[in-house]
Amino acid sequence: MDWAEDHHDVAIVDAGGKQLAKARISDDAAGFTQLITLLAEHGDHEDQRIPVAIETSRGLLVAQLQATGRPVYAINPLAVARYRDRHTVARRKSDAVDAAVLANILRVDRDAHRPLPADSELAQAIAVLARAQQDAVWDKGQAQNKLRSQLREFYPAILAAFAEHRFGLCAMEVRTILAAAPTPTKAAQLTRRQLQSLLKRAGRVRGIEAEADRLHEIFHRDYMHHLPQVEAAFGRQALALLRQLDAACTNADELEAACTEAFDTHPDAPIYTSFPGLGSLSGARILAEIGDDRTRFASAGSLKAYAGSAPVTRASGKSRVVLSRKVKNQRLAAVGYVWAFSSLTKSPGARAHYDRRRKAGDRHIAAQRNLFNRFMGMLYFCLQHHQPYDEAKAFPNQPPAEVPAQAA
Repeated sequence: MDWAEDHHDVAIVDAGGKQLAKARISDDAAGFTQLITLLAEHGDHEDQRIPVAIETSRGLLVAQLQATGRPVYAINPLAVARYRDRHTVARRKSDAVDAAVLANILRVDRDAHRPLPADSELAQAIAVLARAQQDAVWDKGQAQNKLRSQLREFYPAILAAFAEHRFGLCAMEVRTILAAAPTPTKAAQLTRRQLQSLLKRAGRVRGIEAEADRLHEIFHRDYMHHLPQVEAAFGRQALALLRQLDAACTNADELEAACTEAFDTHPDAPIYTSFPGLGSLSGARILAEIGDDRTRFASAGSLKAYAGSAPVTRASGKSRVVLSRKVKNQRLAAVGYVWAFSSLTKSPGARAHYDRRRKAGDRHIAAQRNLFNRFMGMLYFCLQHHQPYDEAKAFPNQPPAEVPAQAA
């Protein structure tokens, strides 16, 4: 199937490469019914479903095809372009031709491609929530950076006041005060009582008076200012950027709550959270990317390659180079770094493994990736055998060591 926004081209070929049928269906329920009828006319039945090749792994069409119980293969568009050259030297291209090329890819090289995993409904729901939450976190970081860049141009007082805050501009105290005083002139007009009221509104319960005194002193320092109208204009822009940041923070928090709630009900959740450095949110992000179909990965090595933790060897003649893997699941690789870093303070074995790699000459990122690679192998084993993580089995023969309060 060659898919498009409002229609899809379909081609059916037999084992010998003969094209049995072709059609163009609409992107709606009527078009899908037409597709199922067409497949049934050419031998599709419940015991032996006709496999489908398509250039995407998402969307309603793919979901409906998987719901029928048939194997669906998502073929990379670059691979389709290479296969197209095998069928025509005139560089002719059309949607109908691409549909036939996709069908022949399955006919010739089906074993070289993998069908989409048959994840459970809950795992698919967790994947939607976890990816959306991760996107919201990235949006929050982007919105925070935009606001910080803009504040640097006219409002150094607010940045100095919360320079050491753990959550930066995303903190509720910062956003509450910035909303009440979007310019340095208005911040300097805030009284101690008003600052105390704003801190209470932001949810602070301890040290309110001392914090109000500190902010009052910072806001009354001598700063450079723009002309009044220019400063007011900057204030308007800051409020607009603040609304974007507020929305991003709210989205991230709400999606995190929904994601962790769904993840905690999954049967595999206790296995994930038994690993050092993995909580409900990070566990949900990993489950979202690898799913719960146990047949998806043929070996631990396949899972490591998918996660990008396994290195790539390039050998030609006398040249042999081992490099980090660039083609990988970027979301899984991102949470893998956080997982490996968090485990350093919770697992003596992980800390010893990391230190050993560092002494061997690895840089921080390489040592973290190596530790993540080892954890992925353990996770594969634990999921296949439905066993929780065991520190003694994971890092045997490790000398006793004290876990530092903070990772280096």
